[in-house]
Amino acid sequence: MNQFYKNLALWIIIAFILLALVNMINQPVESPKVVYSEFLDLVENGEVKEVKIDGQKVTGEYTKGGPFQTDILIEDPELMKLLRKKGVRTVVVPPDTNNWYTNVLISWFPLILLLGIWIFFMRQMQSGGGKALSFGKSKARLMGEKKNQTTFKDVAGADEAKEELHEIIEFLKEPQKFSKLGGKIPKGVLLVGPPGTGKTLLARAIAGEANVPFFSISGSDFVEMFVGVGASRVRDLFDQGKKNSPCIIFIDEIDAVGRHRGAGLGGGHDEREQTLNQLLVEMDGFENNEGVILIAATNRPDVLDPALLRPGRFDRQVVVARPDIKGREGILKVHTSQVPLDDDVTLKTIARGTPGFTGADLANLVNEAALLAARAEKKVVTMVDFENAKDKVLMGVERRSMVITEKEKKNTAYHEAGHALVAYLLPGADPLHKVTIIPRGRALGVTMQLPEDDKHTYPRKYLINNLAIMMGGRVAEEICLGEMTTGAGNDIERATETARKMVCEWGMSEKMGPLTYGTKEEQVFLGKDFSSQKNFSDETAKLIDLEVKALVMGGYNTAMDLLTKNRNSLEKLSLALLEHETLDLKEIAEIIDGKPPKSDNDETPKEELPDDSVLAKDKKGKKKKGPLDDPEGLLGGMPNPSPA
Repeated sequence: MNQFYKNLALWIIIAFILLALVNMINQPVESPKVVYSEFLDLVENGEVKEVKIDGQKVTGEYTKGGPFQTDILIEDPELMKLLRKKGVRTVVVPPDTNNWYTNVLISWFPLILLLGIWIFFMRQMQSGGGKALSFGKSKARLMGEKKNQTTFKDVAGADEAKEELHEIIEFLKEPQKFSKLGGKIPKGVLLVGPPGTGKTLLARAIAGEANVPFFSISGSDFVEMFVGVGASRVRDLFDQGKKNSPCIIFIDEIDAVGRHRGAGLGGGHDEREQTLNQLLVEMDGFENNEGVILIAATNRPDVLDPALLRPGRFDRQVVVARPDIKGREGILKVHTSQVPLDDDVTLKTIARGTPGFTGADLANLVNEAALLAARAEKKVVTMVDFENAKDKVLMGVERRSMVITEKEKKNTAYHEAGHALVAYLLPGADPLHKVTIIPRGRALGVTMQLPEDDKHTYPRKYLINNLAIMMGGRVAEEICLGEMTTGAGNDIERATETARKMVCEWGMSEKMGPLTYGTKEEQVFLGKDFSSQKNFSDETAKLIDLEVKALVMGGYNTAMDLLTKNRNSLEKLSLALLEHETLDLKEIAEIIDGKPPKSDNDETPKEELPDDSVLAKDKKGKKKKGPLDDPEGLLGGMPNPSPA
């Protein structure tokens, strides 16, 4: 409403200006002026044809033509007699009682106009809305109940976080329920979790559930080029919150202003630190902010200042982790509620096949599947669309138009066959999902493994097997082609990095023992970023290098032993890849067992993957039940691809 009145006043001023201009344009041209004595002589000589008396102003017309005017300074009763005697046509205008308004307006209007314009601009400079001198005002957006329709029903996969936040809403709705037992409402809640897990979505759900004002702002909105702006905006934000108490203030990406203090370069004034100091005071200072709850979100809790994290400011830290299988199924239900699905689509199967996926990953998966179905002009989204969408998300888009020579294609086939065969034969390794020599993303080929379950810790045997799988591509090139290529560069880099972490961070080296070598030093003047500091001798460094080499070469030798003993299977697998370009686990198992894979023209589609009856071989050649239990191949979790 304030903005409406400001606009109305501006249009009224513009209308006055236009009216004044019109009056100036329409004013009559003044006639030649004569003195009063000359006017009387003209009347006496019969040279005046007509006169018009308007108060003390007389205008007239000569007998020969032409206007004139004069002023009557005193009452002259003889004038009318003279005019009657000479036969002059006389018109008398009655006095206008409202004429003084017009005179005042005309005389004072320029001054009033200038004064009004000055007052208008001064009020604009002192108000908000992005006008001049308003950069100290908070940019927080007040979200109304009707504007935000997101509720907790739209959030899945974060049951513990929802429970914690639901309690906050109950605090606001029924404070006496908790206050009668001496409980106090939390001052702040920090949402912590990886990107894409739904922290901002939870905040939007709180705005939809709570019947209180909800202010939303980003951490980067506080700091600008002017000194003191951030602190001013923090003060204004909490002032707005106090006026609308009880209310909720949500700050997204709070690490933009909440980083550890003392990280400024050069020792000068740090605007970000001043903003943080003001935030600390507003959250828990001398003034009471009763009824103002601050909710913040970040995926970098390690860089936040300790004073910001203490109880009294952020009383609770709610971890929004990656969802488990039940959470993923719930998230898929939410995202597929508006998507027409085929009868063969089983969300539980898709959830079981996507461990490690966040809510954003699953939303992207559903969207890609819907786009693929629409591209094929289907009326519903099928399981095959989800399978192809998962391959696209995890492995990249197929680059079938990329020109590859037959020799490079053969090198890629042997390389990927080496990865796949070692992964198939090693017990305890993540099960294979697909092997392709079709260029995807930046890789010429991809061998994809998907874990059976969500993994939070990795045993040493699992890592040793991974080293052998990474070396499988290089070993296959040496055995079958008798040469090395640059295609194994990424594999060697990843294997070396894994082996070094096993030795220096995870204590998995028998010779080096359960020790950590090289501490992560927090350089406060470099923004609290981590840099490794060497705290061991040169002799120890040599031993570390030898152990890293021993681990990598151990994986190399394991891969060499397996592929040499199974050279025939390696050749068959390579030829099948050259023919079919893409193989799934069922087809790989058939090839290794001596059965030719079904061609693309067979009735059974190649996308259909094995169910629980599929068997994989262990290292001794015996059969063991495979980890696959979904007929569509949507298994495991985040990929362990080995790009060529």
